[in-house]
Amino acid sequence: MPLHPQSAALLDALAQLGAPPLDTQDPVSARRGFDAMIAPSDHPIHHIRDLDADGVPVRLYRPNDRTDLGLLVYYHGGGWVLGGLDSHDDVCRRLANALGHAVLSVDYRLAPEHPFPEPLTDSVNALRWAHANAAELGVDSSRIAVGGDSAGGNLAAVVAQLQPVPLRYQMLIYPVTDARRGSKSYVDNAEGYRLTAASMKWFCDHYLSGEHGAEDDPRVSPLCAPDTALASAPPALVITAEYDPLRDEGEDYARRLIAAGVPCTLTRYYGQIHGFFSMSAFVDDAPQAIAQAAAAVKQALER
Repeated sequence: MPLHPQSAALLDALAQLGAPPLDTQDPVSARRGFDAMIAPSDHPIHHIRDLDADGVPVRLYRPNDRTDLGLLVYYHGGGWVLGGLDSHDDVCRRLANALGHAVLSVDYRLAPEHPFPEPLTDSVNALRWAHANAAELGVDSSRIAVGGDSAGGNLAAVVAQLQPVPLRYQMLIYPVTDARRGSKSYVDNAEGYRLTAASMKWFCDHYLSGEHGAEDDPRVSPLCAPDTALASAPPALVITAEYDPLRDEGEDYARRLIAAGVPCTLTRYYGQIHGFFSMSAFVDDAPQAIAQAAAAVKQALER
């Protein structure tokens, strides 16, 4: 399918800004440019509260005052190098409202200052904290799901395999599942669609710069996990984008979950690019994908 015209227009606008390729920048400069593109969300939400999850900053989104809500613990994208609570504020607002349940956004530490496994450690610790403090958050500790996009989808998938607390569901939006980066979609979509093959190498190199993990470590590449780890994971939704280097590895991961007996829904958004899930102001498919993801998580939290 041709590139979606809204995404094509967005790519043209970004090209006109003339920013240097991500893989030619240092992380501090890249973050500065990334943060400059963040527009404050005007999407209404009942209540937002910033909290400390045993040293990990988190942000709680509540769509109402109920004290028995389910909870989606959300890990933001940004290649383990970029992003934070503000970059995914709009997504989390929209998810909470569509879910009718709470969302907890996790501000895990970033590479290369904090390489693997530190972002994963923060992700696990924040989830454990949420489970232990569920009553204070106004949520039910037996109804927790994890989710995330891109690198956040990677963290969610790994956490779902580890299951440090019981989980109802995993919501994976164009997740990084194979840091070896050898799939056909890396060739088909190497350049020209926002996320490039070169920038993914830049992200992975920074994430693994601490030399405590490898590309084929299942905690880095959940696609490399044994069947037993996948079989024990919770039900899943995997969303991919057609024009995305990560397309094939996300779809391969969904197929492995299915083969392992895990209920899993796989949806490819044709004509779309990496990052579209966070582009509700520009791309009509974004609110549609958020609605789909929220409906799937909602059903899992309420069953």
